[in-house]
Amino acid sequence: MSNRGQSKLLLGAFLVLILSCWAASRIQNSGGQVHVDSIRIPTHNGQWVVADLFKPRSVTADLPAPFIVVIPGFQRSKEALSNVAIELSRRGFVAASIDPYAQGSSSASLSRIAATTEGYGMFALVDYVASSSNLNYVDRSRIAATGHSAGGNAAIRGANYFGREAARTGNLSKLHSVYVSGYVLTLTDEVLQDVRSNVGVAYALYDEGAYRNTYGDGDMRVAPEALRTVNSGLPESAAISEVELGRYYGDLQQRTLRVIHNERNLHPFQPYMAEAIANQMKYFEKVFDVQSGLDPYDQIWQWREILGVIALIAALVAIIPMGHFLLQTAPFRQLINTVPPPLPRPAGRGRIIFWTAFTIGAVVACVTYIPMAELSQKLFVAASTRQLTWFFPQRMNNAVMLWAILNGTVGFLMFWLTYRYFGRRHGITPAYWGAATTASDLGRTLVLALLLFAAFFLVLFAVYYFLHVDYRFLFMGVRPFQPELLLLLAMYVPLFLVFFLSNSLRVNAAMRFEDQPEWRSMLLGGVANSLGLLLIVVVQYVTFAATGTVYWTDGWLYVNLLFGVVPMMFFLPYFNRYFFRMTGRIYLGPMVTALIFVMILISNTVIYLPL
Repeated sequence: MSNRGQSKLLLGAFLVLILSCWAASRIQNSGGQVHVDSIRIPTHNGQWVVADLFKPRSVTADLPAPFIVVIPGFQRSKEALSNVAIELSRRGFVAASIDPYAQGSSSASLSRIAATTEGYGMFALVDYVASSSNLNYVDRSRIAATGHSAGGNAAIRGANYFGREAARTGNLSKLHSVYVSGYVLTLTDEVLQDVRSNVGVAYALYDEGAYRNTYGDGDMRVAPEALRTVNSGLPESAAISEVELGRYYGDLQQRTLRVIHNERNLHPFQPYMAEAIANQMKYFEKVFDVQSGLDPYDQIWQWREILGVIALIAALVAIIPMGHFLLQTAPFRQLINTVPPPLPRPAGRGRIIFWTAFTIGAVVACVTYIPMAELSQKLFVAASTRQLTWFFPQRMNNAVMLWAILNGTVGFLMFWLTYRYFGRRHGITPAYWGAATTASDLGRTLVLALLLFAAFFLVLFAVYYFLHVDYRFLFMGVRPFQPELLLLLAMYVPLFLVFFLSNSLRVNAAMRFEDQPEWRSMLLGGVANSLGLLLIVVVQYVTFAATGTVYWTDGWLYVNLLFGVVPMMFFLPYFNRYFFRMTGRIYLGPMVTALIFVMILISNTVIYLPL
């Protein structure tokens, strides 16, 4: 593409980015009717919790409103459930979506079971709101919590914690009501007997973790977990043996109101379902006797998600023309080389070897992921057992990292074997690879990659500062990071680079053929890079559909992680190819993508840093 074309691409991407983020911000603040800002509350043991506070502008000290804490689950930050906060604030509630302890911008916790013992920071926030005069627009008698997955566990644990406190003091519980989404394991008699709050429960009928429930499924109509919840609010003489879904049981004034919902969805997608959001809105309007005038299905959060993914795509696309223009400057001009010729199209035995290597790569990627996840728990014991550590402190990313090292190494090995025993005997030479370089050029390439990384995230920080939005779609997002994560980036990137460099070599030196359209070549690279992980998802859910139980039970959270990883794996070869075409070498692409994609990974997962 010419300089003129690159200029248009950069300008277009930047305009789309800014406009989509501005529009997303307007959705988030309900067209200016809600003030959205971040707050940081110091808590015990030197810890702190960060939250996005959604305050309707109509709420004042003279017209106080209920306060609802929104608690994301494991691996999620405050932005992941901003959809709930958006809809609550539109209906006149003050909502605070928190970063759980050890996730996002909140501190880590000294507790290894922070959701259970501290509500991921929710307990401290509720105590603050209930006692501080700063939030004089909050009705302290009407404080609630809602959460999904581990956040749902935090919510019911909060009802138990503040219920026990109320029993000791003789006062009402500070938590008027809670809503528990996607988690029923702690709906036990031991927990429920001390609850002094209204309780709503929503559980996905097709929740992947339902194998752990008493009956091994997600049907809440006769589930002991649901029955215990409802009966905990009823006199013994009125106990039920089957739950009528959506029906309210108990007494609102006595705070024994109970309701059970059972949306038809999977666990990770339940919070992003219109029906699930509507059920929450109906619940909080009922328990707080609020008449917002909005239909429960009158929802705008979906537009925030659509605009977020548009912004994400525009930000990633902008990397390409930024790289092009930096390569035109004096310090980096020498990195531009002639693009090596493409390989001859494989035929006969060569075609068989190509597709055999393609298949082996996908199969190895598929069968090694869960074993690498299990190995990571043995190699990185501290992170796997939720202990604070500076040594590879990310439990989930450690699994992905080991998988990446292994599959990157396998990729290099297959590339060498196919060259050694076939390619070089048929006229293929290293000149086709674009791998020749010098130490000086590698150094310049690294500096250029760091500049592109910095530009990408500086734009994000600016967008977040002025508009308070990041780039995201549902639970996949690019968010601003804390300075200490740069240390983790330096720790994780060199090991991940094995995979990223291997991918660039294979995509540009083994999957680029004569007379093949570029779109087809890059599509092939994207499929090759993501197929193995995609097969894991397919096996997991085909088995689930056929048997009612997922294939990988203990590792189901690692499989759920792939919903965010697979799209990145698919698009990775596209960036490697574009940068290859700019430089004629295989190095710039993997350096840029490793820095950016690994930072996305480490800023979106739980981190057990001693901070």
